[in-house]
Amino acid sequence: MRPVRGQNGTNLSTGPQPGFRPRLWSTRTQWHTVGDGEFFCPDCGGDRNYQRRTGRRRLAVLGIPLVARGTTGPVVECAACLGHFGTETLDHPTTTRFSAMLRDAVHTVALAVLAAGGTSSRTVTGTAVATVRAAGFEDCTEDQLVALIEALAADTGRFLADPVDDTDPCGAALAIELHEALEPLAPHLAPAGRESILLQGARIALADGPYSPAEREVLSTVGGALSLCADDTARLLAAAARTPS
Repeated sequence: MRPVRGQNGTNLSTGPQPGFRPRLWSTRTQWHTVGDGEFFCPDCGGDRNYQRRTGRRRLAVLGIPLVARGTTGPVVECAACLGHFGTETLDHPTTTRFSAMLRDAVHTVALAVLAAGGTSSRTVTGTAVATVRAAGFEDCTEDQLVALIEALAADTGRFLADPVDDTDPCGAALAIELHEALEPLAPHLAPAGRESILLQGARIALADGPYSPAEREVLSTVGGALSLCADDTARLLAAAARTPS
């Protein structure tokens, strides 16, 4: 007599099959949800909901959990594919968050370069506006950027340089702003992506001619905040200066 099989090929015949041995014991995990949210799922390749879960392992005899065997987790469980991942997965920004970080980084670099080189050149401000718009701030205008630079200059606690001592063209406050915007982003960018942000700042600075000392200092700070070594930063800035606009 032929065995009866289900749609997925499972043997539905009654009674034990030849060679079948019931498993007397196994380890089972009882999962408990302790949190949830949205994350970037490595297996799905996109933003998904997740549950943060911890588990208790028990030794099961004939399918009945009896003896505690300790705890496991915490793990991050994708609500879509049900895959389990380490909690370090949550350190990776979601696609939405990553886009916002990248947009803010380019905006901060543009402001820093304008603050270092000034806003008197319409070519420079126009290049900065085009760069910021391409990054995602589609409604950005020259007036908005100039107003932000003027507000920065008026706030003496955040002014990029000492007006008396210009040997520190990238002041501490501006350097902090750059590091806060760029350092969290750098680990999630390929080398080409980090170089691209630096070169966007370089193109703004070069829009009205060679780098000024203040612009070069700001761009060096940008390179450092993006985890580019000093030699690579200098090489990229030199290559940008040789490239016709």
